[in-house]
Parts: sequence; C-alpha cells; structure tokens
Amino acid sequence: MLHHFTPVSPALLFPTPTFAIFFPLVFAAAWALREREVARKWLLLGASYVFYGWWDWRFCFLLLLASLVAWAAGLAQRDGPRKGVVTVAVIALLGILAAFKYYGFFLQSLQDGLFALGLQRDLPFMQIVLPVGISFFTFQAISYVVDVYRREVIAREAPLDVLLYIALFPQLVAGPIVRAADFLPQLERRAELTRAAISVGFTLIAFGLFKKMVVANYLAVDLVDPVFLDPQAQSSLMLLLGTYGYAMQIYCDFSGYSDIAIGTAALLGFHFQKNFDQPYRASSLQDFWRRWHISLSQWLRDYLYIPLGGSRFGTWKTYSNLLTTMVLGGLWHGAAWNFLIWGAIHGAWLATERALGWRGGTGAGRMLGWLVTFHLVCAAWIFFRAADLDVALTMFAGLADFTVGTGELAWFTLVVLFVPFLFQFGPRMLAENVAAKLTAVPLWLAGGAFITAILVIVWLSPPGTAPFIYFQF
Repeated sequence: MLHHFTPVSPALLFPTPTFAIFFPLVFAAAWALREREVARKWLLLGASYVFYGWWDWRFCFLLLLASLVAWAAGLAQRDGPRKGVVTVAVIALLGILAAFKYYGFFLQSLQDGLFALGLQRDLPFMQIVLPVGISFFTFQAISYVVDVYRREVIAREAPLDVLLYIALFPQLVAGPIVRAADFLPQLERRAELTRAAISVGFTLIAFGLFKKMVVANYLAVDLVDPVFLDPQAQSSLMLLLGTYGYAMQIYCDFSGYSDIAIGTAALLGFHFQKNFDQPYRASSLQDFWRRWHISLSQWLRDYLYIPLGGSRFGTWKTYSNLLTTMVLGGLWHGAAWNFLIWGAIHGAWLATERALGWRGGTGAGRMLGWLVTFHLVCAAWIFFRAADLDVALTMFAGLADFTVGTGELAWFTLVVLFVPFLFQFGPRMLAENVAAKLTAVPLWLAGGAFITAILVIVWLSPPGTAPFIYFQF
C-alpha cells in the first residue's frame, strides 16, 4: 500500500508565543557575545539546531550530514580533481533530497506506468516523512560547493562557518535561499547592531506578521480552503475569487515569511537580499520571475539554466533550457504531477515570450501584458494549490460554466482579498520608507510602535496558528 510523503510542520513557528520567547533570548545572548565571534557563531549554530529540532530532533542529523558533505567537498577541491569532487558532492546532496522527497512519487509513477502496460507489480512503498526545509538547505549546500568551485568563496578549513551558513534559523525552513558568496563574507566582519538594522528588523517583522497572520490566514480559512476542498459545490464566481484568493494568500504567506526571516536576520547582524518585489504588477512572465521568490529564480538561473547552456546555443536550445529549468523548478516545489504541470506552464510561456520578443511593453501594451501575465500566473496557481489533477480540472471546468453566486462569503473577506493589491500597486519601497522613518525617532518610541503593531496584529488575526505554505517544500 502506498503511503505518500507527509510534510510535518515545526512547532517553533515564527508567529507563536514559543518563538516570541526563543528569539529575544537568542538575540540577547548573541549580542552579549559580540566581542567573541567564535563563541557567537557556536551560539547561533546551537540555536539554529534547537529551532530545527523542535519538531523532530532526529532530522538534525540529516541537516548536519548535508552540511558536512558540503564542507568536505569544499575542502577536497583544494587538492583533488575539482570538477569530479563537485559532481560527486552535488549528486550526493541531490540523492539525499530525492530519497526523502521523490521516492514515493517516482515509485507511484512507475507503478502507474506498469499498470497501464498490464504489468502489475508490488513495489517497495513505505512511509517517509518529508523533513521541513530540506529543499532549501540542500540548495544552500549546493551553493557552497559550486561557489567554491567557481572561486567565488574560499573553502573553509573548519566546518563552523559552513554549518552556520546552511543552518542559520531565520531562513532555514523556507528561505530566502542565501548564496554562500553573499553570506560567508559577513561572518568575516565584526557584527554590528545599528539603528538602521533595528528599524529594518522591526518593520519587516511587523509587515511579515501582518501578511501571514491576518491576510493569508483569513483568505485561507474563509475563501481558499473551502473553494479548493469542494470546487463542484461552488459557482464560477466563487471559483474565480478562490483562485484570486490563493494568488494573494501564497504571496502574503511566503513574502510574509521572507520579511520575518530578513528582519530577524537583520536584528542578528546579517543582511539577506529582498525576496519579493511586487510580483503581481509584472507585465511579462520574465518580469514576474525577477520579482517573485527572487532568491530561487536567481538560483535556478545561475546553477541550472546557465550551466545547461542558457541562451548560448541557439534558439531552440534556449527554449529547451527554459522549459527544463522551470519543470525542474516545479518538481523542486513538490513531488507531484501538479507541480510539473505548473513548471511546464511557466517554462512554455517564458519560451513564448522570448519567441515573440515580448518585454512588457508600454502604455496600453503594458496594461495588456499585465492582464495576461496576472491571469496566466493565477491559472497556473490552480495546479499548484489543487490536491490533485482531478481537483484542478474540476476547477477549470467550473470556471467555464459562468455561474454567479457568492454563498455565505463575508464582506470582510472581500476587503482582506483587496489588501494585497495595495502591496502590489502601492509605493514600491514601502517597507524601506517606513524603516527609514523609524530610524529617525527615538529607540524607545520605535520599540513601542513595534510592540503596538504586534499587539494589533494578534488582535486582528483569526484564532490558531497555521503553518507557512512553503514548509511543505
């Protein structure tokens, strides 16, 4: 009997009382050790393993294994055949990822294929728990190995810096994906806690908590989950609202996590790059991927698309590389045909835009480009969110019926659905502008504003703590 992968969410979530105790303790201890950098690194590493092991301490050994493989591969490149070392290390790291994430999918697909050929076989299915964040820390481990190979970073003699780079808790379970070449040099500088970093931290944490706890959670509970649970019972209008709702839910959920991760990292003295830049205002899919999950799109470009050949070997090879990159990007998100189709849609449309020479246009052309891009992204999200292909196809069939009716949908939910559009079409540097203004006020006033914002967010949010969507990846 087949047991599908079971994603498990860690207990130490950002928007919980437990994390509200955990982070101030780590923050205070880390800055108490600011004159002792090695001790500070060990403290942050220990805190990161506590954070990751909170839900299941056994998977700390998997995190440690991936980190040690990356460190050893970096060290081995000094004296051994560098290309061979990188190849073996990347295969080993991807093998770990495949064993936990894709074992069930590949065996189920093989069994379905055998059944289609009339060859019934009993295959060795077993239950495998999907470790939270395995995709993210695997990609970071690969980043270290490859960046050493490209001589963008120097291989570390001692493992501490590599272990901390891969395991640092703000970004550990859901990104953003931090590049070794960007992070490791920060460990070589003396950490400083500036007013600017405090303001950025306060602002991004507050923004992220609002996006997740208020907007994403309300949209999930009141609109998206009911629609995708039973699409046959919904009108076309409700299916459309549910599709728009999921587009906004996943944006607020994931960009909210990224905001909190970047904000907490800033308070610990680290700089992470921005991971979202108003993606739904893009007027081409290429522009969308410059704005959505920026760390992943750059990783796929630099570590997959360009090594495949990029656009260097002719038109059709370029199209093939785009499609391959996005299909593998879809598979990275989840071991299911839904995700492969989602990736294929993006890859095919990116190739189409390149063939048409479309870059976003101006004026009315730009508006048309936005309209097409937004709805293409929303349509692809249906495959991403649906439990299986049958649910996705039911959604599309229902949308084509053109029936009207909103059932018991509350007006408040429609208001919440509108809020994310303010993030998309409001000031582009909103968080940065708020942080700059916060820097200009006394620290006690900034701290009071931050605490007040957190209390208001808690008051506005629905009961319960929902895990972040990207924990399952």
